Amino acid sequence: MQTGPTVALIVAAGQGSRSGSSTPKQYSAIGGRAMIAHAHAALAAHPAIDEVVVVIGEGQQAMLAAAIGEVRHVIGGATRRESVAAGLAAIGDAARVLVHDAARPFVPGAVIDRLLAALDHLPGAIPVLPVADTLAQAGEVLGEVLGDVVPRAGLVRVQTPQAFDVAALRDAHAAWDAGVEATDDAQMLRAIGLDVATVEGDIMLDKITYPADFAAAEARIAPTLVSRSATGYDVHRLEAGEELWLGGVLIPHDSGLSGHSDADVALHAITDALLGTIGAGDIGTHFPPSDARWRGAASDQFLAHAASLVRAEGGVLDFVDLTLICEAPKIGPHRAAMRARIAAILGLTEKQVSIKATTSERLGFTGRKEGIAAQAIATVRVPA
Repeated sequence: MQTGPTVALIVAAGQGSRSGSSTPKQYSAIGGRAMIAHAHAALAAHPAIDEVVVVIGEGQQAMLAAAIGEVRHVIGGATRRESVAAGLAAIGDAARVLVHDAARPFVPGAVIDRLLAALDHLPGAIPVLPVADTLAQAGEVLGEVLGDVVPRAGLVRVQTPQAFDVAALRDAHAAWDAGVEATDDAQMLRAIGLDVATVEGDIMLDKITYPADFAAAEARIAPTLVSRSATGYDVHRLEAGEELWLGGVLIPHDSGLSGHSDADVALHAITDALLGTIGAGDIGTHFPPSDARWRGAASDQFLAHAASLVRAEGGVLDFVDLTLICEAPKIGPHRAAMRARIAAILGLTEKQVSIKATTSERLGFTGRKEGIAAQAIATVRVPA
C-alpha cells in the first residue's frame, strides 16, 4: 500500500429531489445543523483523516459556506461517478481516500477505524449491514402485484464511507465504461478484478432520502444527547509593537496583545468554554506556555482542537456567545469578520456565533487601555 495522506471526499453535488425539500437535502437541517455539516465535522475530527474535501454542484458555493463555512471544495459533475472523479483529481498525492455520501450525516468513528484497518490488507473496504426484511420483486410503482420472494441469504446493505487505496480507485475510474453509471465505487473496483473487504456498518449511517427519513434521524439522535454550557475567560496585556489578533482577525491598532501564542483573547476564551463542556481542562492543559512549540502560534489551531475534542465524543456544537471588554479598538467595524472567522474555525453557521463588546467605563486595566479581556459561553449537546 502507498504511504501518504488520508483524505475524505464528501460527495454532495446532488439535488435530492426525493426529499421533498426546495433546496438540496444535504443542506437541510437535522438537530439544528445542516446534514453536510454533521458529516464534515465527524470526518474532520477523526485523527486518522488528514483532510476533508467536499464535492458540490455548480451554484452551491453559497449554501456550502452557510452550512459549514469556508472549507475546501471542488465542483462535481452531472453524475455521482463524475463527482467522485473530480474529487480524486483534487487530492493530489493522497494514499487513502474515504468516499462518503452527504446524505448520511452521522459517521461513527468506530466504522472509520474498521475501514482503515481493512485497507491494510485489501485495496478497498465498505461498511455493510445484514438485510433483515423479506425481499420480494414488485413493479416500479407501489400498489402493483407482488412478485416472487428474493432469497436474502448472503445479502447485505451497503453504506458509506467507502475506503480505498487512491491509486486503485483511480485505475478503476479510468477503466470504467463512461456509458454505464455506477451506484458506488466498490463495484468499480471489483470490475477491474480487485477485492473489496466488508466491515461492520452502523445504523447511524442509514441514508436520508425521503421526507420521513428526516423525522427518523431527528428521533434517533434526540434521546442520546444532553445540553451542556460552559464558560471561558481570558485576558492579555496590550503592548506597543505587537500585532493585535482578535477573533482570528488581524486588526490594525497602535498596540497588540502580548502572550506566549498570538494572545488572541477571544479565541482563548471560546477554547476554554468548549473544553469546559466536556470536562477537558483548559487551554493551558493542552497547549502549555512552557512548550516552545506554541510560541507565537496562531490561536485558531487551539480552538479547532477544542472543537474536534467535543465532536470526537459525539458532541454537537450549537452556539457560541463572546463578549469582548476593552476601550479600544472599536469592535463594531470588525465584528462581521470575526464572526465569520470563528464560525469557519468551528464549522458553524454565522447565526450560531454571537459577538458583543463593552467597556469597563474607564475602570480597571481595560479602562486604562492596558489590556483586553474576553468572556465566552459555549452550548453543546453531548451523549448522555
